[in-house]
Amino acid sequence: MSRSSREAHPRTFSHIVGFDDFPFARDHRGDVSIVGTIYSGLRLEGVVSGKVQRDGVNATRVLIELVRDSKFGAHLQLVMLQGVALAGFNVVDVPRLYAALGVPVLVVARHAPRPAAMRRALLERIPGGGAKWARVERLGPMEPLAGVHVQRMGLSLREAEAVLRSTAVNGTIPEPLRTAHLIAGGLGAGQSRGRT
Repeated sequence: MSRSSREAHPRTFSHIVGFDDFPFARDHRGDVSIVGTIYSGLRLEGVVSGKVQRDGVNATRVLIELVRDSKFGAHLQLVMLQGVALAGFNVVDVPRLYAALGVPVLVVARHAPRPAAMRRALLERIPGGGAKWARVERLGPMEPLAGVHVQRMGLSLREAEAVLRSTAVNGTIPEPLRTAHLIAGGLGAGQSRGRT
C-alpha cells in the first residue's frame, strides 16, 4: 500500500507484539532477558522470551528470531518497542527489523528524548557507539503523540496515533508494552515496580 493510500485509508493493527527488557544491576555484564507479549486486540494471547547482551549488538537478530520463529509470527501486524535500545545500549536496527519481518515497527517512550545525552553516552562509553548512534539518527527525531513520544517505520502518524489510542487503555502506554514491563519486572526483580 502506498503512503498516500495509507493516509486515505489508515490500517488498523489487531495483532501486536510488545517487547521490554528485564531490570539489571548497573554493574551487570553479559546477557539480559527480554520478554515479548502478543496481543490480539486487548486480549493477551501469548508470551515469548529471549536474551540479549548488555550494551551488545544482537538485539535486532534476537527480536527477528523471536517473532519469526514463534507460533504467533505469521499473524503479527505490528512490533512495539519500549525505546530503541534493550539491555542498556543494545540498539535495535529498526529498518532491518522492519525489512526482515515485513511488519511496521513503533518505538514508544514515555518521556521526551534526550538525544544529546544518548549520543554522548554512546560515543564516550560504548564500544561501537558511533554505529549505534547512526542507527538512532536514521530513525529521525521522536515525535510527541497521544501522551508519549514515538519513532515509527512502516506506518503513518495517523495510524500510529490510532493504535496508541486503541491499546493504551490504562494510561498512555500501550497494553503490549505495559504488560511486557510488568512481566519483566516481576520475573527479573521478584515483583513489578515503577510506573506502567
